[in-house]
Amino acid sequence: MTRIAVAQFAPGADVAANLAEVRALVAEAAGQGAELVVLPEYASFFEHRMGPRFAEHSQALDGPFVEGVRGSAAEAGVAVVLGLVETAEGKRFRNTAVAVSGDGVVATYRKTHLYDAFGAEESRWVEAGTLEPPQTFLVGDLRVGLQTCYDLRFPEVTRVLADAEVDLVLVPADWVPGPGKVHAWRTLLTARAIENTAFVAAAGQVPPDGVGTSLVLDPAGATLAELGEARGVAVADLDPARLRDVRAANPALRLRRYTVLPR
Repeated sequence: MTRIAVAQFAPGADVAANLAEVRALVAEAAGQGAELVVLPEYASFFEHRMGPRFAEHSQALDGPFVEGVRGSAAEAGVAVVLGLVETAEGKRFRNTAVAVSGDGVVATYRKTHLYDAFGAEESRWVEAGTLEPPQTFLVGDLRVGLQTCYDLRFPEVTRVLADAEVDLVLVPADWVPGPGKVHAWRTLLTARAIENTAFVAAAGQVPPDGVGTSLVLDPAGATLAELGEARGVAVADLDPARLRDVRAANPALRLRRYTVLPR
């Protein structure tokens, strides 16, 4: 059994304050017995309107923000996953999901599907991630993979993780509020769990810029933990036996007749 936590808050333009909030949430989750803590997209820096200040406040993977997260992970004895505004060339930055343990960075994922939708234009400022084999890591008996927010609308991203034999998919997000958006968030997360027979844990920013509603789902789509719109932490126990049972009853990954090819 592996206990994980989803933790949500509203990152802002003060990088030091964001790190302090991350550290507090990690400590809170660890206090509830979590071995893995998932936090939102853009946890290191965020403003409502994307622009050049994001690149100005970007950091490298070995920079002070990730080092601060590593220190918290080491103190708490947990792994932490969150969204980093990572340094890139020129005026752009990378929207990077980072998995950190007490030993340092154990996996990264640079968002491949940028949010050029619903009036936004993330690609104006963000360098898209390249299509490459996923980096995965172990927490307890579970193999873990990463994706980010808008990627949920592209089922191939999670299917590639399933092909990498991932048991748990983590989704740092800033799911933007609007009519029907919470319904879409829940539906897409649930679909990704069911069709890939995998646990899914997603952590979102809270209002005003996100919908909150962080979730942990089992391989059949059942909700194991959920948060509303307020800052907070929720934990769930993930049982590898549940994976085996669901996959034995529904061997969908083995029965499928299509593969995923890059475009």
